[in-house]
Amino acid sequence: MQTIEFKQLDETLYYEKLSNGLSVYILPKKGFSKTYVTFTTKYGSVDRTFKPIDGNEMITVPDGIAHFLEHKMFEKEHGDVFQQFSEYGASANAFTTFARTAYLFSSTDNVLKNTETLLNFVQEPYFTEKTVNKEKGIIGQEIQMYNDQPDYRVYFGTIENMFHNHPVKIDIAGTEESIDKITAEHLYTCYNTFYHPSNMVLFVVGAVNPDEMIGFIKDNQSKKEFKEAPEIERHLEDEPKEVAHKTREMKMDVQKPKVYVGLKAKESNLSGDEMLKHELSVQIGLECLFGRASDFYTNVYESGLIDESYAYDFSLEQGFGFALIGTDSADPDKFAELVLEQVNKVEKEDVFKAEAIERIKRKKIGFFLRALNSIEFIANQFTRYKFNDMNLFDAVPVIEKLTVDDIKEAFGTILGESQQTVFKVMPMNERK
Repeated sequence: MQTIEFKQLDETLYYEKLSNGLSVYILPKKGFSKTYVTFTTKYGSVDRTFKPIDGNEMITVPDGIAHFLEHKMFEKEHGDVFQQFSEYGASANAFTTFARTAYLFSSTDNVLKNTETLLNFVQEPYFTEKTVNKEKGIIGQEIQMYNDQPDYRVYFGTIENMFHNHPVKIDIAGTEESIDKITAEHLYTCYNTFYHPSNMVLFVVGAVNPDEMIGFIKDNQSKKEFKEAPEIERHLEDEPKEVAHKTREMKMDVQKPKVYVGLKAKESNLSGDEMLKHELSVQIGLECLFGRASDFYTNVYESGLIDESYAYDFSLEQGFGFALIGTDSADPDKFAELVLEQVNKVEKEDVFKAEAIERIKRKKIGFFLRALNSIEFIANQFTRYKFNDMNLFDAVPVIEKLTVDDIKEAFGTILGESQQTVFKVMPMNERK
């Protein structure tokens, strides 16, 4: 087992790649009573076109299948897996994103037994046409629920505005029409392709003995057989750099309009240290322009254009990236106008001042250091970084080295009128 020390953070990470290809990372945390374990596959909603593990040609599966598969993994021939976790004092969950699917539990006792349950249920698929058809109704209701949520609609509406062909513009859960096409055969095809140990990471953090845990995991995996898996071939349509729609809106039953401004990234085929530096640079640039210490924030707050829903963020994965700035606002058009005016200043004025950047860097370092005291944060973020060839524990030293020029260069990838879009959710009874 390899030992990786992060002396600046006083953290020691243990790593071993098993003979079946599974990557195992263990991070013991002194003084903690709880342990968090995540079992994650590099498979998300955007992976809709790929070459099956036993196939020779690309296939395209129905939208929403990664999320559907996540739901079905918990149902087995002899009952629901949640019951097994609860019997041993564990809280279990799972989630699907654009780029990964994670299964997890947290517990203070019976950690090895719960780890066994986690490994076994994820590595023992059970799908029948009967259970698949039953799940369609459940997920269909979930899709309807999200479609009725204005915050969700303004978020995905903005993403849809940005992308022409990339499947990131498709709801992670799919549509009622797309999930109706899913069969048990589809699920087995996706499972066999993407749930091979070589495409997965097991991460353990908390009150754990690394030697005991790795021995237990290796023993569990040695009892199972897995075929040799070739590298997964995925396909994405070419995506133009410019946004698909400049502006759109929809009407819903809301009291106050909701508005998001989207900035589509021109450069997103990044990974490793380059991706980490780029992502942190854009995040710091956004904080400088739109954070609570900015002139912009003071202006829109005092003008009554924002409320507590105001937020901004930058998302980056291999193949796509975008920034979002949004709020509930009585004057959504004015808010969007001021956001774009602020963004456009970057190319015309010296907006990234060294003093402000240093302050924001210190703030962000403080956030990371505090977050490293949360095993939930570490567990949920570590694998996302790893799948992009980044390391969560490298964030602090990278931030420390960032310069104003680094911020300007990275932020330049989301600048330009062709990268900008606005999406609004307006009240049904909007006054003229």
